[in-house]
Amino acid sequence: MPALAQDFHVVAVDPRGVGLSDKPRDGYDTGTLASDLVALMDSLGHRRFAMVGHDVGMWTGYALAADHPERLDRLAVVEATIPGLSPSAPLLGGREINERLWHFAFNRLTAVNEQLVRGREALYFGDQFAKKAGKPLPEQTVQYYVDVLASDPEALRGSFEFYRALDSTIAQNEKRRTRRLSLPVLAIGGEMSVGAAVGATMESAAEDVRTVILPECGHFPAEEAPEQMLSALSTFLTPYRETWRSHA
Repeated sequence: MPALAQDFHVVAVDPRGVGLSDKPRDGYDTGTLASDLVALMDSLGHRRFAMVGHDVGMWTGYALAADHPERLDRLAVVEATIPGLSPSAPLLGGREINERLWHFAFNRLTAVNEQLVRGREALYFGDQFAKKAGKPLPEQTVQYYVDVLASDPEALRGSFEFYRALDSTIAQNEKRRTRRLSLPVLAIGGEMSVGAAVGATMESAAEDVRTVILPECGHFPAEEAPEQMLSALSTFLTPYRETWRSHA
């Protein structure tokens, strides 16, 4: 983000339930999350903008582009597929798929997941980081994320709420997919993780998609391949940068 901020006005958002933002009981469907972003950017005076979204941020980016097409100039999405848009993985698939995706079913549970993970945040989230990274992340990086999630029961609950809202998000996406996106989309996948499926997901919903697959990278490109990710984003956002400067 500091590198991007040399050429852009960067707004780093903590969505509801995350980081320093409030942890309300509801509103974690992507339609509401997208509306939150629109309201935030309105308050900051940004009528049109570009968005970069990783993982759940990709879900929100798709909803924002579909629900508020007049607001986005460009959309970059990273390392996810989109429930209600992508085909669902089989419940009883192969071992490798299960290792990567079992957390979806677990995270959607009503309460027992919080009871099982509370006090064992390092075990649960440490396993998630280890299984999804192409190469081990720095220990202090993982510990930072774990400490934040363990700092407050509401933070742990908030981390599950995006998954608990999937019924609503899936229903919304089934309607959104009837309206194809026309804005430019960059799809970034890690070779050792979601890979080409990021682009395939967006091609099912958008007309103008370019895909970048980062070699020897897992689910966390910003941590695992920061220079390659920055290069891809800078190239993709250059036309937007020129537009932004002309209106600055």
